[in-house]
Amino acid sequence: MKPRYSVFSLLRNAFSYHENWQQAWQSAAPKPRYDVVIVGGGGHGLATAYYLAKLHGVKSIAVIERGWLGGGNTGRNTTIVRSNYLWDQSAALYEHALKLWEGLSQDLNYNVMFSQRGVLNLAHNQHDLRETLRRVNANLLNGIDSEFLNAQQVKEMVPVIDLRAGGRYPVLGASLQRRGGTARHDAVAWGYARAANALGVDIIQECPVNGFRIENGKVKGVETAKGYIEAGKVGIVTAGHSSVMANMAGFRLPVQSVPLQALVSEPVKPVIDTVVMSGAVHAYISQSDKGELVIGAGVDGYIGYGQRGSMQVTEETLAAICELFPLFRRMRMLRQWGGIVDVCPDASPILSKTPVGNLYLNCGWGTGGFKATPGSGWAFAHTIAHDAPHELNAAFSLDRFRSGFLIDEHGAAAVAH
Repeated sequence: MKPRYSVFSLLRNAFSYHENWQQAWQSAAPKPRYDVVIVGGGGHGLATAYYLAKLHGVKSIAVIERGWLGGGNTGRNTTIVRSNYLWDQSAALYEHALKLWEGLSQDLNYNVMFSQRGVLNLAHNQHDLRETLRRVNANLLNGIDSEFLNAQQVKEMVPVIDLRAGGRYPVLGASLQRRGGTARHDAVAWGYARAANALGVDIIQECPVNGFRIENGKVKGVETAKGYIEAGKVGIVTAGHSSVMANMAGFRLPVQSVPLQALVSEPVKPVIDTVVMSGAVHAYISQSDKGELVIGAGVDGYIGYGQRGSMQVTEETLAAICELFPLFRRMRMLRQWGGIVDVCPDASPILSKTPVGNLYLNCGWGTGGFKATPGSGWAFAHTIAHDAPHELNAAFSLDRFRSGFLIDEHGAAAVAH
């Protein structure tokens, strides 16, 4: 078959800033009314719209984004994908997401660059070893691939690691999920946007939400910068700004928003072909297809909406990385950024109906949102379409904070990225 674009065509479009390239999706003007309006044009919101249209036959859907698609946490994360969580409820939801990841490029007909290069979680002391073995066995009981590696096996898999780690973080072993890995964050947003738009979903960018119109306890529509949009149902998927949206709708959320930062180095030849994570030091590292070292940190110790993060966390993270990988001490960092994550008291998400009728909420993913993208959208679409949760997300309701049936993943799944 003749290729759509020749080499000369690619060069011509490059010099014209791609102005003549076919758009992957159409930017729509808002209609007066939709059956479902999704607030938030990140990966989770776009996935929700896609599965609503594809699996539940909803014909009239709009995704409203205050900026550009994927400009929030979707484009500000470190792309880790795994499902080796401790508790049964978490494991089931993330494993469903991982199974969707494994066929996502084919489903969307768009290469999301999913790479199952494996994810290692390091153990540095006896407590780490006990918790690592506990989680490995819990994963196996839930039918999730997981195995324990001793220190020498870690060294064989990652030759550049220093098992002594300067004496501060000696590597005693690790858990390994071979099906885990990474994906291209931008491609995930673009793939879902294109596929959803092809199914008739309107994508409306640069359209901030200013409030909700609520009558007799039910949401009737959304007040936006582009005017009022009537809606049969509304789903909120705005990550770190979820509590702001909830306040507009008249209820409070048990979440806190904090900056989570990451860094990218100058590109080098391939040197590490897996993901290495350390819960004890809240640092992890992988290498991108361009050769950059992608380094992630823990959350900042304060509540905020800054997309930068603090220098203190950067220094502590890089110090730990240099102890584990002395080879990287002379590497230069090219850029640093932060995302805004919303964290629940039990470090588990909310996928739920709300006190307002026909208003639904998807938030609280903390530092684990990207890996859940397909499963989150799939389960949230079911909840919106049926006005009831799927069994996969039934435990992640708002009511658990009244009943006390929490899903406490704090520290249970190593560093929670």
